[in-house]
Amino acid sequence: MLPRRRGRPWLNLLLFLLTIGSTTFFGALHYEGFALAFEPGAAPTTLWHGLWYSVTILTILGAHELGHYYACRYYRVDASIPYFLPAPFLTGTLGAFIRIREPIPTKRMLFDIGVAGPIAGFAVAVPALFIGLSLSLVLPTRTIPIPDEFIQLDLGQPLLYQFAIWLSWSSELVEGYQLYEHPMVFAAWFGLIATALNLFPIGQLDGGHISYAALGSRSTLLTLSTAVIVVGLAFYSTSWILWAALMTLMLVTFGPRHPRTLDHHIPLDRSRLWVALFALFMFVVCFTPAPIEITAAP
Repeated sequence: MLPRRRGRPWLNLLLFLLTIGSTTFFGALHYEGFALAFEPGAAPTTLWHGLWYSVTILTILGAHELGHYYACRYYRVDASIPYFLPAPFLTGTLGAFIRIREPIPTKRMLFDIGVAGPIAGFAVAVPALFIGLSLSLVLPTRTIPIPDEFIQLDLGQPLLYQFAIWLSWSSELVEGYQLYEHPMVFAAWFGLIATALNLFPIGQLDGGHISYAALGSRSTLLTLSTAVIVVGLAFYSTSWILWAALMTLMLVTFGPRHPRTLDHHIPLDRSRLWVALFALFMFVVCFTPAPIEITAAP
C-alpha cells in the first residue's frame, strides 16, 4: 500500500477562516435587507447578524463534504479534509470540496462515497429551510426604500422550497401580503441549489459517480444528454452560463466516460439502487431552471 500523502491543514484552516469572514460579511448585508422589510429606518445591523446566514451555509456545506470524507475514511480511501472557498460576492462562498487522492476501486465504494455528501447536506438544508421560514415574516406588501448599493435577487424556487413555503405560510399569504425571508432561508436555498448542482450526472461530480455505479457504461449517454441540457439552460437563464462552461471544460478535459472500477461488469445491489432513486428525488426537488437573476435596486 502506498503511503498516505500528508495535506496542508494550515491551508484548510486559512480558507475556512476566510470563508467565515466572507459569508458573515454578506450575511450581514442579507440581514440588513431583511430588517428593512419590517423596521424601515432601523439602526444599522452589525456583523454579528451575518452569523445567521454564515453558520447555516457553512454547516450545510460542511455536512456535505464531511459525508464524503467519512465515507472515504470508512473504506480507507485517502482523502483530504474539506477545503472551503470564500467568494467576494452575494453568497460569500463558492462552496467546498475534498480531494480524493487515490482511485476508488469498486462500484459499491464509489456509490457510497458519492451519495454520502448530498444526503448529508440535504439532511441539514431541509430543517434549516423550515427554521428559516419560521423566523421569516409575512407583512402587508408595501414599497420599501432600498439603499442604492443594494442588489435585488430574484431566486428561482425549487419544488421543495415551494412546498416548504406553502406548508409554513399558505394560510397567511393572501392578496396584499408578502413573505420576507430570513437570511437562513437564503442559506438553505443555496444548500438546495448546491445539492442539485452536485447531483448532475456528469463526470467527477457526485451525480456522475452515482450514475456510473448505478448504470455502468450506459451512464455515458446520460452524461452527454445532461451536458446538452445544461447548455440549453444557459440560453434560458444567464445563471447557467458559468456552469455550462465548467461542464464543457470537464467533458473536454476528462472525456464523457467515467473511469472504470475493477468490478465494472457487476450490477449495483438492489438496496443501493433504491438509494440512487432517492438521489434522483433529491435532484428533482432541489432543481430550478432559473436559479438566480440579479437586478439593480429601483
